[in-house]
Amino acid sequence: MNDRSLRLGTRGSPLALFQANAVADLLRARAGVSCEIVVIRTSGDRLAEVRLARIGGKRLFVKEIEDALLAGSIDFAVHSSKDMPAELPAGLTVGAVLPREDARDAIVLPSGTSASLDEAARRLGDAPRIGTSSVRRTAQLSRLFPTARFEPVRGNLDTRLRKLDGGDFDALVLASAGLRRLGHADRISTPLPPEACVPAPGQGIIAVEIRTSDAAVRDLVHRIDDPAASAALTAERAVVTRLGGGCQMPIGAHATAAGDRLSLTAIVVSLDGARAVRAEAAGPMADAWRVGARAAERLLTGGAADILSEVERARAAVEGLQP
Repeated sequence: MNDRSLRLGTRGSPLALFQANAVADLLRARAGVSCEIVVIRTSGDRLAEVRLARIGGKRLFVKEIEDALLAGSIDFAVHSSKDMPAELPAGLTVGAVLPREDARDAIVLPSGTSASLDEAARRLGDAPRIGTSSVRRTAQLSRLFPTARFEPVRGNLDTRLRKLDGGDFDALVLASAGLRRLGHADRISTPLPPEACVPAPGQGIIAVEIRTSDAAVRDLVHRIDDPAASAALTAERAVVTRLGGGCQMPIGAHATAAGDRLSLTAIVVSLDGARAVRAEAAGPMADAWRVGARAAERLLTGGAADILSEVERARAAVEGLQP
């Protein structure tokens, strides 16, 4: 295996290519293998201007890549882990993850204006236009900015920033990790603390997806795995799996490791932000899945199932109106 190039499947966006090259560089350094980067255009890329909730959610950003992996056209895939479905297709698994970047969401004001959260709220005024295509962000930030108009925004990072600076929005809410990885850390006006806006499960984590049966690739990619990020991702994905939540659901989950211990905060919020159920759990990193499942059970006990059922009914009603 070490005497040939591995085929790495990825999307073609600047962020996806950054992530793919980061994985390739680590594999070269730690496993002595080279990678051929294979760009695969996904349905989400082809439908770049359509709202995610109307076209099936985030799995559209990984489906064609996973199909290629299952077919053997590529040897492994690299994703933003928050784009991956809670339940992976049969025959695929996460083989490794890289160390986590800043998991927080961030408010981005025009021209890189820096501000505290209170200052940002004052600058945005009474009815700001805030760009985000995330149901989770909209639900949580409706509690912080109750008079804001949340409007969908798609496209790669540079496209979104141009729309902001061109006056299409008064602010954007983006993942800090993507801004930092693409050299735009200076555009982060206000990082949102997790207690104010719980990040998406897996946010800031680059995941390597492999075929479950490919022991040779599994052994190679394991050399670049970060145990703390892996445990955090496992716990956060367990929350979504136990809740039965799919793509574009108002679910946040954020785990942090200290020593061999893992602490997790999770939240489910109604679409209008009026109701929220929050839960915490902790335990050994080795029991990461149980930590996530325990938090999910506490959410369910607090009424999360009712909120998620309402979200599903609202989505079904909207889809029923489509021509």
